[in-house]
Order: sequence, then C-alpha cells, then structure tokens
Amino acid sequence: MASLKKIPPGVGPRHPQLVVLVGATGDLARRKLLPGLFYLSSAGFIPGCRIIGVSLDDLDAESFRTFAREALDQFSTRKVDEAAWSTFAATLDYVPLAAGSAALRSAVDWAEQTLGKDSRRLHYLSVPPHAALSAVQMLGQADLVEHSCVIMEKPFGTDLDSAVDLNAKLHEVFSEEQIFRIDHFLGKEPAQNILAFRFANGLFEPIWNRNFIDHVQIDVPETLGLGNRAAFYEETGAFRDMVVTHLFQILGFMAMESPTSLEPGPISEEKNKVFRSMLPIDPKDVVRGQYIGYRAEQGVDPESDTETFVALKCLVDNWRWAGVPFFLRTGKRLAEGQRIISIAFREPPKSMFPAGSGVGAQGPDHLTFDLADASKMSLSFYGKRPGPGMRLDKLSLQFAMHDTNLISDVLEAYERLILDAMRADRTLFTTAEGIERLWEVSKPLLEAPPPVRLYEPGSWGPKSVHQLIAPHAWRLPFERAWRDPNPLGS
Repeated sequence: MASLKKIPPGVGPRHPQLVVLVGATGDLARRKLLPGLFYLSSAGFIPGCRIIGVSLDDLDAESFRTFAREALDQFSTRKVDEAAWSTFAATLDYVPLAAGSAALRSAVDWAEQTLGKDSRRLHYLSVPPHAALSAVQMLGQADLVEHSCVIMEKPFGTDLDSAVDLNAKLHEVFSEEQIFRIDHFLGKEPAQNILAFRFANGLFEPIWNRNFIDHVQIDVPETLGLGNRAAFYEETGAFRDMVVTHLFQILGFMAMESPTSLEPGPISEEKNKVFRSMLPIDPKDVVRGQYIGYRAEQGVDPESDTETFVALKCLVDNWRWAGVPFFLRTGKRLAEGQRIISIAFREPPKSMFPAGSGVGAQGPDHLTFDLADASKMSLSFYGKRPGPGMRLDKLSLQFAMHDTNLISDVLEAYERLILDAMRADRTLFTTAEGIERLWEVSKPLLEAPPPVRLYEPGSWGPKSVHQLIAPHAWRLPFERAWRDPNPLGS
C-alpha cells in the first residue's frame, strides 16, 4: 500500500500544507494534479495536507470529492487504496469562484485551524494565461500572500514586453522568491539525471565541451494534434508553446557550468549564465511548419500562419560551447512521440580503417538521454563485426530504469515539482530573469518569422529541416530501437 511506503528524511516539506487549487475542475487538475496530490499525501511525503478547490463550476465540497475520485479512477497510474482515499477525501473542500475572495479566505482559515499554526500555503494556478493575473489578484484580496508560494503554468508572456509586464504585475502581489514557474519537462527524472551524469562521473565531465562534442540535438516530436486547444494554440504556436518554456530550459541544464553546490540558487545562476550567453535567434536558422489540415481544425483561422512545427539552430557563445550548434525540433502530428537529448561527439580526425570497413557510415558516436518519466540512456559506438576482416557495426550500451528495482520510486513530473515548491526548492523552476532573457534572444525570430511550410501529418516535418542540420542528420528516427526491458513479456 502507498501509505506504508518509507519516505527518506528531508524529501518532503517540514510543515503541513494547505493547497489552494485554482482551476480545480480543469483538464490538468483531473489528469495530473489531483492524482499527484493524492499520491503525495497518501504515501506520506507531506506531513498533513488540505486542499481547497476553486473554479468557475458551481459545486459544493461533496461534488468536488466525487469529481476528484473520478479523476483518480480515470487517470491515476497507481491503484487507489480505499482507506487512503477516505482519508484524502476528508481533506478536500471547494469554493466557487463566484463566491469571492471573502469566502475563500473563510475556507482557508477553517482549514488552517485544522492543520495548525505552522502550516504553509501553496497556491496552484491551473488556469489559462489570460486568467493568471486575476487569480493572483484574488489571492491578494483574500490576504493569502503571507507564508505562501504560488505555482504558475506556462506561457510566461508571449514576447519580451509581455513577460516584463507580467513579472512586474506578479511582483505587486508576490515576491520573486514566492513565484514558482513550472516546467514539467524539468520535473522528469532524466532531466535531473543529466546533472548526476555530468558532474558525478569523471569519465564524461572532461569531454563535455566544444573540443569533443560536435553538436547537440533536443528533439521533442509529438503525434498529438490540437485537441481542444485551438484558441490557445492560435495565439502561441509551437515556438512560444514549447521552445521558450521547455526546450530552452533543457538546453540550460545540458549546457550549464558546474554549480558551486546542488542548491537552488547556484543552479539557477548557472542556467541563467547559459541564457545570457545565447546568441539571438537568426530567422535564417529556423524552419517553421504547419501540418496539412491544421487550418480546417475547429477554431483555427482558415488563413492561419501559426506554426505547428519549429526547428532551429541556436548557439551558446561562451568558452565551453563556442561554435557548437544546438539543434531543437518540436511539432504536432509528427511520426513519433519522443523526448530526447542527443549529444554527437566529434569523429576521429583520421581513419586508419580500410575503405568499405563501415567506419563513419552511420554517423558519429552519440550519447542519448530519453526524457520519458523513467530514465533511459544510450551510448552508441563503432565495434568490430565478428569474423575475418575488419568490418565495423554501430553498437550501443543502454541503460533503463526498468533494469533496476527502483522504477516504483520514480515520481511523476508534477508530483516532484509540487513537492519541491512545498519545500521552497527552486532548482527546477524558471526565474523572471531567465524567462525575460529567453524572450530577448527570441526577439529577431518573433519580429521576422520565416514563412510556414506545409508538411504531411505523420511525417517528420517540412523537408527543409534536413538542410537546416546539414551536413549532420537528425537523430530521430533512431537507427536502432531501445532495448525491450521485458524481452520475454515478463
């Protein structure tokens, strides 16, 4: 049972937590937040927790509990223990948005009497971007700023001016130290494993630079279409939706210098140094695409030039990475759904192997991280084929978390990030300085975007993406599959 899980000391917050979940009946709350809060509470990560749901729906507390149970039954990745559910259900309350800030304050006062005077408040704004500021102002009017932090969903503005304006208005209510801008990509186990892999292993840190690395790819294709997000997507597009808030953040983790310690402050500072070193994005180094049929989607302008695909080259102009291109790609309705970082090492300057040996025929050696929830990584290299003569094949060493008995310990991204916010650990969150700098380097592209090029759904995007990365090649689709962790179906 989840409630019997032994939690290591220091993993969870020291104080009981009151969660004000704004947008409590939305899709994200159903799919991720309510199941995640249930697991964190029932597994013992949080020393006492109450949740107040807030949304436009006119519900009472009992109706919200029914809604939460249906969300768990449909979306929880773990079996729901009935005793744990009964305990969790008793912690749920609900305030309709129409009831106003006074009703919310009254519900908070009652909940905090139950939790005790040492409790802390976590406000989660699971709302559309246009509603975020009004939600923040409501929390201010209810006098719920003290002893609290607030988690915000992307996008954090749509350009530099809007990001600066948004941050200024947020800071009228909450201090920067209280604001946690969430990026669920960084909450995934493999994103943090990059830090462990780089800085804990003497084999790789010495070669993590321009002298040994030829180029880097961050590739996040999606098979999904718009779903019910047409209105949102028309205002944002693939670059604003994915690159600024996700792929650039992964780049920061991959390219940062060694922090002085694994504390939030030093790590955030090293990421921000990477962002300061990024050169402005040249529109000539960008391919924008739109899948055929997008303009016929409900809610989409029939003449829309919103991109559903973007690939770009960016450069980090510092001592470690000068001259090493970073290639980023993401899009909707593509051939596969993957999330990888692939590091291509420089090839030997001269080959002693005879013509026809196969060396170099399958590209450079790669170190690849799969950014799925359960860590996987692969190191490819050339090795001799058995038999007479000198014939080489591309081989790989692979690791998957499934190879260990620790897979059950993996927290989902939102679970980890909620827990970190409760602990005031900002390591995996974005700062105002960082997000404003990323919009700054994006300004040339946003002001003069190249035209969108059409691509077939189920493809890998417009054909011009191959010219963008030439003379290199995209790592996806892979030349070999990940090893099956259960080859016998066990």
